Amino acid sequence: MEPKITVAEGITLVSLHNISANMSLVADIFEKIGELGVDVDVISMSPVQSDLTSLSFTVNDEDAIKLIQSLKKISGFSTKPTVSTGNYIISVLDDAMENQPGFAAKIFRAIAQVNTDIRIISTSEIQISMVVTEADFESALKAVKDCAESLKQGIGM
Repeated sequence: MEPKITVAEGITLVSLHNISANMSLVADIFEKIGELGVDVDVISMSPVQSDLTSLSFTVNDEDAIKLIQSLKKISGFSTKPTVSTGNYIISVLDDAMENQPGFAAKIFRAIAQVNTDIRIISTSEIQISMVVTEADFESALKAVKDCAESLKQGIGM
């Protein structure tokens, strides 16, 4: 399989900082989002260093307002979310990533060379998803496509 690159536009990144690391609260947050019928895509939770953590996730821009209003109704939740709308998700999917050390490094280097503002990164064994700002989207997408093409041809690995 060659690298498959997908793009999602109109993405809101919601970050909740200094929230309880209690998984019951995290479950409450995502249950409330589910009850709204809001689809969550990228989720990232910072490593817990105390009883607090940071949680970030993405939703479509059109769901952002009702989502933020709903978060205020969660019992014991008082953190003001940081919200960034108008973003894009660039995802690279390739089965070859699983057994290819340095694949992510190549993608990250390509992004670094065009000085892209990456808001959040989520990975699995075969996928890298990056939330990028609208201002950096075109250059980031070109860099990722160029990098994926060179990886497909075996250049630089």
